[in-house]
Order: sequence, then structure tokens, then C-alpha cells
Amino acid sequence: MIKKGRSQKIDTVFVLLIFSVYAISVLMVLMLSASTYKNITDISRDGYDEHSALSYIRTKAKNNDIAGGISIDNFNGLPALCFDEDIDSTIYRTMIYFYNGWVYEIFSEKGLDFLPEDGVKIIEVSDLRFESIDYGLIKVMSGTKELLIYPRGAAADPFSAAVIEGGQP
Repeated sequence: MIKKGRSQKIDTVFVLLIFSVYAISVLMVLMLSASTYKNITDISRDGYDEHSALSYIRTKAKNNDIAGGISIDNFNGLPALCFDEDIDSTIYRTMIYFYNGWVYEIFSEKGLDFLPEDGVKIIEVSDLRFESIDYGLIKVMSGTKELLIYPRGAAADPFSAAVIEGGQP
């Protein structure tokens, strides 16, 4: 009888030990899964924000594409994509620029001075860069994504579309 009681205790301890190992394994898998899910959503969100910022700029470029109306200029030491338009014989400028992790936009009469924080926050992104390249093309880059803008009135037209995303006509 003593052997049987001792055997039951060992069986009980063994079952509890196996259950504990199983429970710890389940918790580890859940913790790793949650971490992986968070990383995937962060990467997805960053890509979405980059795409949204470039889509916003592409739409602005299409809506404001007049001869000589799109340029890159300096706005208080920051590079800015500028759209000039004539409204009732007054030149107005829309500037899109990157400041403190955000894409900003400011619309005003051309030549007025503002601070970068005076603009309207559009979308949060990791970076936004503008570059003039051959044939009057303007390259806009955010993270790993890029947008090519071919303004009207630029040099010889190598493309048929006014705005090309990702370098594809």
C-alpha cells in the first residue's frame, strides 16, 4: 500500500510538471506572436503612411499642374515642393514640406514669411525629400517609395503622363 500511494504522488507531480511545461510553452508562443504582430502592423503602417503622403502630393501636382507652376524652393531652410497659381492677378503659393516628422502644407500669397510650424499637418512620415532631376522631373521620396512629377512647361517631354509613380510611365 505504501508503494501505491507513493506512485500516485509521483504520477500527480509528473502530470503537474507536464501541464506546467505546456502552459509555459503556450505563453511563450503567445508572447512571440504578439511581438511579431506588432512589428508587422508597424511596418504596414509606415508603408501606408509613405504611400498616403506620396498619393497626396501626386493629387496636388495633378490639380496644380500649370506651365511653370511646380518647383522646389527653400522655405526657412527646408526644401519645399511649391505650386504657384494666379488668382485674380495675385500669385498664391502652396508649399509642401517635411518638418518634425510630419508633412506640412501652407497656402499663402507668394512672398509672405511664415514659420514651418504655421503650416497644416498633413500626415506623419519618417522622411520626405525632394530632388530636381533631368528633363525638369521632380523626384519626391518618402522612405522606400518615390514619386516622379513631370511639370508642364519643363524641358523636352520624355513621358506622356504628367505624373508618374515609381518611375513607370
